[in-house]
Amino acid sequence: MTEAAVLTETRFDQFNLHESLYKGLDDAGFEFCTPIQADTLPMALAGQDVAGQARTGTGKTAAFLLVVFNRLLGPDGGSPGANPRSLIVAPTRELAMQIHKDAMLLGAHTGLRIALTYGGVDYKKQRDEIAAGVDILIGTPGRLIDYWKQKVYNLRHIKVAVLDEADRMFDLGFIKDIRFMFRNMPPVAERQCLMFSATFPLKVTELAYEHMNNPETVRMAEEMTTERVTQRVYYPANPEKLPLLVKILRDLEDSHVMIFVNTKRASDRVSRTLRGNGLSVGKLDGDVPQIRRQKLLRRFHDGELPILVATDVAARGLHIPDVSHVINYDLPQDAADYVHRIGRTARLGAKGDAISFACEDYAFHLPEVEEYIEQSIPVVNHDPDDLPRLEPPEARKPRSQSAGKKRHRRRGGGRRDGSRKASGGN
Repeated sequence: MTEAAVLTETRFDQFNLHESLYKGLDDAGFEFCTPIQADTLPMALAGQDVAGQARTGTGKTAAFLLVVFNRLLGPDGGSPGANPRSLIVAPTRELAMQIHKDAMLLGAHTGLRIALTYGGVDYKKQRDEIAAGVDILIGTPGRLIDYWKQKVYNLRHIKVAVLDEADRMFDLGFIKDIRFMFRNMPPVAERQCLMFSATFPLKVTELAYEHMNNPETVRMAEEMTTERVTQRVYYPANPEKLPLLVKILRDLEDSHVMIFVNTKRASDRVSRTLRGNGLSVGKLDGDVPQIRRQKLLRRFHDGELPILVATDVAARGLHIPDVSHVINYDLPQDAADYVHRIGRTARLGAKGDAISFACEDYAFHLPEVEEYIEQSIPVVNHDPDDLPRLEPPEARKPRSQSAGKKRHRRRGGGRRDGSRKASGGN
């Protein structure tokens, strides 16, 4: 199935967009709208608050960015100044970075100042960029509130507020931060608010009606999981999981695979085992420093790394083209996360495969997943005698010598030579 299969007959040039935006759309190769864009843009461009639901990878980011750009470039967009006129909030660094990347492409000819802020890196650099003046501020809640409290910027000039992946805000405990930011913006009647997400539970609906002005809710009439994703599930015993994973990966050709696990410990064990058995793999979890994380994602995005093992830190917000397979090495404990995980594949009309292991530890989550997606996942049997014998996991890298010395000095009572201080007595 081609990309055109998920596009509508609605063209972007049917909308009354600012001329500079057509140049950005041309740069991005966008001519026809996806369903979520075709349904939300007419209302949002007219100034209506919109709460949009559609599965990941269907063009939500471009939809709200075009509305933000068009509003700020129009007569109701206010004047450029020291403080942002639009705030775009994302739950994770990866999603914020992806939004910023798309904004820089679509808004390249607008002249609008776009800034990105998130935790983990470049604290002073990000602070100085915002303080120098910005039209559109994109970021994660913690760093946004940090700079706001320091009076680096204020929210009194916001014309358009965007909340992306609203349900994830609840999952990560950000909802108090979101409400805090909304309370410091102009009243709902004096600003526009757009809220997009792949799922819309009751809590998100309540948030929408609390901080939006009579929002129009748009829900895409589609299945939780697209028909372009071929799903299947295996039932391995716990000792069979790694051998089965290695066999599946060895049988794949020219694949671009994301493997999801539930814990950082599992991500370490799986990635080291795969490397120890001759597979090129990267690991992405909460312990990976931000700079290293960005380099790793770039290598995977560019195809230099064919396999990425990740916890749910990578389940949303990453636009990585041509992910051919998603493997749930561990079934997710939250059924909604299954949808977000397999949404890494079959993006914008492509086909993809989703493989899940219903093992001894996580098989009891499968009925919840199937109930949530309203379909049964086909079972594939495997022959335990046909699984490969694995080499031991790749050894952990030794800690640096200096770190070892520091630990030795602490155990030795703080003396530089490592000797213990005399304790008296005999």
